[in-house]
Amino acid sequence: RSMGLSDKTVRTYLDLLTGTFMVRQLQPWHQNVGKRQIKAPKIYLRDSGILHSLLDLHDRRALLGHPRVGASWEGFAIEQVLAAVRPSEAYYWGTHGGAELDLFFVVNGRRCGVEVKFSDAPAITRSMRTALDDLALDHLWIVYPGQHRYPVDERITAWPLAEIAGLPAAVRGRRRARKLLTPRTASSS
Repeated sequence: RSMGLSDKTVRTYLDLLTGTFMVRQLQPWHQNVGKRQIKAPKIYLRDSGILHSLLDLHDRRALLGHPRVGASWEGFAIEQVLAAVRPSEAYYWGTHGGAELDLFFVVNGRRCGVEVKFSDAPAITRSMRTALDDLALDHLWIVYPGQHRYPVDERITAWPLAEIAGLPAAVRGRRRARKLLTPRTASSS
């Protein structure tokens, strides 16, 4: 409306950009959790380079100093996660009370959440706790720009974007625990 265009015109162009894979419309997840949920899609430019060009950001320093750096990182990381995990459907989740989750999907019956943080040491937020409980998540991964994968909580893992290729195995539950040899099992082998 601020551009003087009708909702129908905006939706037509948005659908065109989505159909040409320039834009991702991430639909909201709805379920009856007793809270008012956000119902509008989240819109991302799928190529962060286009976003940077539109924002006139030509180098890393300009990007890191820009107020949209977090949004740029979120869009980029979401595209990388979806390309790696390849869920059949993906959503975001948000409530009018402010709780939100950047990505929600179900793989092999596991309810999975991804939160994207542009931080060197991501911490658990109230939104993450709410999403874990309200969506009955089996696990939540915090994708961040750091270098190390580590458990943040029993069902929350910080996962560096640089290791995104390993995320599908974790999501699908195929990470094998090492068999610990106890004196009893060692003597029987």
